[in-house]
Amino acid sequence: MCMAMLKAGTDTTANTVEWAMSHILNDPEVLVKATYEIDKHVGNERLMEESDMANLPYLNCILNEVLRLYPGGPLLVPHESRKDVIVRGYNIPRGTILLVNVYYIHRDPNVWEEPTKFKPERFEDGKAEGKWMIPFGMGRRRCPGEGLAMREVGLILGTLVQCYDWRRMGNELVDLTEGSGLTIPKAVPLEVMYRPHRLWRSIFLSCENNKLLNDLVI
Repeated sequence: MCMAMLKAGTDTTANTVEWAMSHILNDPEVLVKATYEIDKHVGNERLMEESDMANLPYLNCILNEVLRLYPGGPLLVPHESRKDVIVRGYNIPRGTILLVNVYYIHRDPNVWEEPTKFKPERFEDGKAEGKWMIPFGMGRRRCPGEGLAMREVGLILGTLVQCYDWRRMGNELVDLTEGSGLTIPKAVPLEVMYRPHRLWRSIFLSCENNKLLNDLVI
């Protein structure tokens, strides 16, 4: 099971982080708020740790918003009906392969205000409570790797924000075109400019083993 979670989570984790970085680079206000939150609650004496996630509500809002727009499995894992059933007038025979369109559920305009807009604030203070958010499925068949995935993506994204200053290549917004595939990859891979965060710069430059990094960022 552990190997299955790691293999299944590699592509989806990378995609989620890439989408998150793409959106926060297109919305500098979100990046500034996330940076300020990490600087305030984690500081600059150490790297962010998994246990810090509980004290970073805005970072968690960013993760939820990314997973709302780009669930790792937009149709979830195929299920099979165990018995004949009628759902809203539709006859579903036993043995039918069922696909749940989470991508549409998360963008339903009857549920979400401005459903295609990246807006982490929609998850603040329980605003999204009661709305369908099922990027990992639900019930007994819910993805067993959910806890690992949330911690992993949160730690990666938080560390990138904490340690580096980011900016787009040129003045154009990052291309958000979706590519083809089961995990919603980006059609155009993300390319950005970065340098050590102003508060971490002295730490990086003080390391004797970082001569090449020093030459790159000075």
